[in-house]
Amino acid sequence: MPLTTDDDIRALLEGARTIAMIGASDRPERPSYEVMATLQAHGYRVIPVNPQIAGEHIHGEYIFHDLAQIGVPIDIVDIFRNSAAAGEAVDAAIAAGAKAVWMQLGVVNEAAAARAEAVGLNVVMDRCPVMELKRLGIAPIA
Repeated sequence: MPLTTDDDIRALLEGARTIAMIGASDRPERPSYEVMATLQAHGYRVIPVNPQIAGEHIHGEYIFHDLAQIGVPIDIVDIFRNSAAAGEAVDAAIAAGAKAVWMQLGVVNEAAAARAEAVGLNVVMDRCPVMELKRLGIAPIA
């Protein structure tokens, strides 16, 4: 069952340090661009993943082609893809050994969530981590 309580979401966000963002964009008008900057300002390391612009940089971070290339432990995989494509992203998060998957606002994929939960990952769907940080009053990471 996806995380929905304030306590569970708070614990996930307070325990995380590294977030891989699938679907990160280098275009300032895209929501992922601002979300990435805000998460970085809050103290998270955000690693962008986007095969179309792999090798470039967003907000000082190298853009990876896929999660398997990252090579560091991932606490949360933040998914900026549509609901249908979220399944592939969740499967990649499972394969990469991530601790949690976070599907952005409007992204719901129950089958993918069930796969992630079956192997022990925490799942959040249809929420924005930046909005949750603000709503829950979570302080920046020192």
